Formats: sequence, structure tokens, C-alpha cells
Amino acid sequence: MNDAIWAGTVTVAGHEDAELEAYLARPLGDQPRGGVVVIHHMPGYDQASKEIVRRFAAHGYAAVCPNLYSREGAGVSPDDQAAAARAKGGVPDEQLVGDVAGAAAHLNGLEHANGKIGVIGFCSGGRQTFLAACSLQIDAAVDCYGAFVVNEPPAGSGMKATSVLSKSPDLSCPLLGLFGADDSFPGPEEVGVLSAELDKLGKEHEFHTYPDAGHGFFAVDRPSYRPAAAVDGWKKIFDFYGRHLGA
Repeated sequence: MNDAIWAGTVTVAGHEDAELEAYLARPLGDQPRGGVVVIHHMPGYDQASKEIVRRFAAHGYAAVCPNLYSREGAGVSPDDQAAAARAKGGVPDEQLVGDVAGAAAHLNGLEHANGKIGVIGFCSGGRQTFLAACSLQIDAAVDCYGAFVVNEPPAGSGMKATSVLSKSPDLSCPLLGLFGADDSFPGPEEVGVLSAELDKLGKEHEFHTYPDAGHGFFAVDRPSYRPAAAVDGWKKIFDFYGRHLGA
């Protein structure tokens, strides 16, 4: 770990060159380093997401979290932006892919970048991580309890997300999946279907399901937080990125 980091708000070019607010953190040392795009959860671009970005920087990566809801207006609070985006059914898939591509390009343009990019997402960001890894050339992807990769959202949810299982043949990189046994979205059966499909395709993946953990077990600011699962999950994330994003 390195406790000397820079962190702050930047602007990145997203889908169709849209200007997105983003939170960036990077080590101050001059060692070559991989980059990590952090895809925030459905509640939006919040302090918890920024803390995750700083955590990656402290472990030697440059990391950025683009505000996927930036298009809802400059000067609008993150909570209001999130509410407006959810009312529209979420972020369109094509837009998400373009935004992640822009964030990855921003990381690779930084001094000391080694050209390798990881993507990680939580909740809706887990599905979007899988989508990005099937749509872009990524070096390592981490799906933290991403729902609706296999199943469609429940009727009446208002979400426009659709299954992206059919994109599995295009998965461009190793995938780490971290799930809760007590989760319903995705439930263990959905995780099993995804694992079986990736097995069939010969796609490298490593899935872990934690007992007594449900959705959002990484979220330290929520009742869903499960310390044992989260601590082990972070260990697995850094081991995984250490193997795939090194110089």
C-alpha cells in the first residue's frame, strides 16, 4: 500500500463526447500502474463510491468513478441526479459502454499508466461491468452482486435493463464474481446459470458466494454490510487485480 495519493474531481469524455464529472485517485509514486474504472451502484455517485476509488489508489492503482448520471444536469445534487436517472429506467447500455470506454481512455492517458484496465461495479454496476467487459477490450472485470445479467427485472420495476447473457461469448477478460447466498437479485440460481454458460464457453471466471450475506454486503454505511464477506471479498479483488493488471 501507498498512503501518498492525489484525489479529486475531474472531467472525462463519455459516450458521444459528453462531459462527465468523475472522481479520480492515483498514487503519487512513479511506478507503472494499472487503472480501474469503478462503476457506481444504482443509488448513484456518492461518498461510498469515492471511498472505493481512494482505496484502489492506496493499493497502487489509478482509479476513476465516472458519474453516469452527469447528464441529469450540472449543479444538481447527486441524489436528485440518481432519482432522475432511475425514473428514466436507468442508464442505456450503449451509453454505459461509451462512458466506461471514455473513463478507461482517461486512465490510460495518465502518466505512469501501464495500459491495463480493470472494471469493477456494485449492484447495477455489477451488470454494467459484465456488459462493459463483453463490449470493450478489458484486462480484468469484477462483478459485485450484479443483477439482471441472466434474468430480466421483475415486472413493474420500471427498469429498462435486459438480460446480457447472450453477450457471454464476447467476454474479453477474466471475470471475478462476488455474491451473497441470501441475495435475490441475483439469486444463487442466476449465478449458477451464468457460471455454467461461461464454463461452456471456456471463459475464465472465478465466482464466490458468501453465506449469511445478501445484496450490498460491501456497503459499510448500510445494514446489509457483512464484515467477514466484505473483508474476504476485498482480499480476493486485490489478489485478482494483482494477477491481471500488473506491469
